[in-house]
Amino acid sequence: MADPKKPKKDDEEIIEEDFEAADNVDHESARQLIELTLDLQRTRADFENYRKRVDAEKVAARESGQASAILKLLPVIDNIERAIAYTPEDLKDNSWVQSVAGLVRHLEKSLDSLNLARIDAKPGTVFDPEYHEAIQFDEDATGEQDVVAEELQAGYLLNGHVIRHAMVKVTKQ
Repeated sequence: MADPKKPKKDDEEIIEEDFEAADNVDHESARQLIELTLDLQRTRADFENYRKRVDAEKVAARESGQASAILKLLPVIDNIERAIAYTPEDLKDNSWVQSVAGLVRHLEKSLDSLNLARIDAKPGTVFDPEYHEAIQFDEDATGEQDVVAEELQAGYLLNGHVIRHAMVKVTKQ
């Protein structure tokens, strides 16, 4: 029963209270919707960053494995090149020696297809410590610029990154 001391509410007051309650519910729902939308956007951004990081790690792992395998093959190439370089003059025209030299060229073409490039270390090339490792230095030479005098061991780049520096003798020019 209604309290006699309280004034009776008319329909307009009841409707206004319902609108205020509904309005509060709508504000609360809208606030929750905004919070959930922001959470969803953060989650999507986090997932996209995670996906990019995992893709980059996959590429790095693949390149690392490729570099490791190639580094194991480089001493074989070095030995074959040394053998060809020290071939006696009377055997240079031998068909077997020529086929071994062809093998090296074929192997280098295969390695080129893997984005492996030889570092330029010909005599006269400007010495660059990013690509060259100075093993010997001609102390008696005079000049203003350090240049490669002799390549002692070939260096290689894999996908533009040094995997083995070229070992060189350096002189001044």
